[in-house]
Amino acid sequence: MRSKVRVLVVDDSAYNRRTIVKMLEAVPWIEVVSYACDGEEGLRKLFDLKPDLITLDLEMPRMDGFAFLRIAMQNRPTPVIVVSARSEDENVFKALEFGAVEFIAKPSMKLSPELFNIREDLVRKVREIARTDMAKVMNPSRLKSQGAPPREVARRGTGQISQVLIGASTGGPPALQTIFTGIRQPIPVAFAISQHMPPGFTRAFAERLNKFSALEISEACSGDVMEPGRVLIAPGGKNLAFTRRGDDVIVHTVDPTPEQRYVPSVDAMFASASEVFRASALGVVLTGMGNDGARGVVPLKERGGQVIAEAEETSVVFGMPKEAIATGKVDKVVPLPRICNEILWRCGY
Repeated sequence: MRSKVRVLVVDDSAYNRRTIVKMLEAVPWIEVVSYACDGEEGLRKLFDLKPDLITLDLEMPRMDGFAFLRIAMQNRPTPVIVVSARSEDENVFKALEFGAVEFIAKPSMKLSPELFNIREDLVRKVREIARTDMAKVMNPSRLKSQGAPPREVARRGTGQISQVLIGASTGGPPALQTIFTGIRQPIPVAFAISQHMPPGFTRAFAERLNKFSALEISEACSGDVMEPGRVLIAPGGKNLAFTRRGDDVIVHTVDPTPEQRYVPSVDAMFASASEVFRASALGVVLTGMGNDGARGVVPLKERGGQVIAEAEETSVVFGMPKEAIATGKVDKVVPLPRICNEILWRCGY
């Protein structure tokens, strides 16, 4: 990086503050400019020190993380990584809606040496999102349908697609909500999603998405059947794979291999889908860090499937779509507000 990333740590636990500061200060290109014990102190230091990035706890006295986010994003939008133990509810997804860019799960115990286990994930996410264009994150039009579909997709589609596989990482939760709120009535298409997410969060995420969609959305379990009108989300820390059993396609949740850096793996899901679904599959690569999905779009396309990717103009992080596009296997690059219409057209609606 051209200069050090200046980080502000906001957490009410002295142990967590010290541990996070210690992890970050061990990295040569990171400078921890200060820390804060609650949201009020965090806001003062945000305005005084103007950090490049903030790590934020949600549960704090005086002013919690949600109030901090509301005020910060209105007055000085700054990339925020939520470091939260709240893995059993949907509050972390509310934080993403308020403008947080990423989140990391920490141990639920207040004092736990396991906190050091998040170091690699934390440092990687600091590197990836420190230069995030917050105008994209805070721009409501990025997440809104733009009305009627464009001329080239206004006609009825071919209906060739009956399975849609979606991969996403940073910026993915609000992007997925945009897509599934745009599907206003049940359609006979099966969906599977691999969103990079740690264990413990995906069930709450699926339940939250389910509230906004005409489709049935749930966390996938081994033995589930890919069914029309149903959306299955890969459990955090697991990959999705598919096999045929008679006329049915069965979903399996499998452990990642050691070399799979990003989990749930979009590459693994696409590769398995390419073998089972072939020409009836549509792969969708949304915003996200890294290159997950790029390897998987190759067999998906070569076995007759179709691939679309989110455009740079709406991607919070253009890593995954950019790498997929670079393979030459992407059929179309589409801004987020048009992706729902593009999917519907390719499915024949």
